[in-house]
Amino acid sequence: MRRQLLSLFTCTVLAGCQLAPPATEQPSEQPAPAEQATEPGWQLVWQDEFDGNSIDSTKWGFEQNCQGGGNNELQCYTNRRENAYVENGILHIVARKETYTGAALNEDDPAHSPHQRKTQPYTSARLRSKGKGDWLYGRFEIRAKLPHGQGSWPAIWMLPTDWHYGSWPLSGEIDIMEAVNLGTVSDEPSALADERERRVHGTLHYGKLPPDNVYSGKSYKLRDGKSPSDAFYTYAIEWEAGEIRWYVDDVLYATQRSSDWYTAASYSRDDIGPHAPFDQRFHLLLNLAVGGNWAGNVNETGVDASAYPQSLQIDYVRVYQR
Repeated sequence: MRRQLLSLFTCTVLAGCQLAPPATEQPSEQPAPAEQATEPGWQLVWQDEFDGNSIDSTKWGFEQNCQGGGNNELQCYTNRRENAYVENGILHIVARKETYTGAALNEDDPAHSPHQRKTQPYTSARLRSKGKGDWLYGRFEIRAKLPHGQGSWPAIWMLPTDWHYGSWPLSGEIDIMEAVNLGTVSDEPSALADERERRVHGTLHYGKLPPDNVYSGKSYKLRDGKSPSDAFYTYAIEWEAGEIRWYVDDVLYATQRSSDWYTAASYSRDDIGPHAPFDQRFHLLLNLAVGGNWAGNVNETGVDASAYPQSLQIDYVRVYQR
């Protein structure tokens, strides 16, 4: 998720600050046939099929705060069943229109205080595998059905576990999939009149400390006018030394290489490898935000309260390595 700095320390711990939609290339809609299949040789090393009756606490923890992502988002993240639950083999992350008061900062933020409270007009959930699963390289595959409506902002993404190169974004961020305001009137420059929003985005964040941080990525549209909110689709990256590739239903739509990214930590350190910052262990995050500096400022702008509740539905999360 794109982030803007509240304080360098808070961003490092919470990974909550965001900036603006990425500068993306023209959306891919029909890649060349040669790009249709993923490479062979991947072995399954971690998975959650969500086949039980509850969220597996050995694989996922909850962030609980009303900080708003450092991005003026309008939700409190909770660990309540109303906001995240497993049913019939599907993980549901639900954003609801309800006033809620909770901790201003996540409990693992050193600045956290039980006396610092904040009230927001929506609730939702953010799950993360930090402390329970992290990886250096691999194929990360998630089958999901996305929410729709003005203000909805689902994200499947990754953050560094140890922040080896320093605070965000010196240590990097990998956005496997994000989307905003699906089903609203598209504001894509090439959109037809009354065309509906149906783009998903894959992005990297890196470079210098804010406000000089850098992000790069590409957006993708499903074929035949289909929307990611209508059915389940598979979103994946293949992350190898010096290269990250993005897929939707095994269609390759973006590739970035180490020649495209960097970390400003290299300016003051001599132990930086050629693939930094994407050469350290990262963990997974799954969340549904509401509004904020991106979703609230594009398409039809603001948040359509009548569209809620909305749900990010996830069939499985699988991690492969080779």
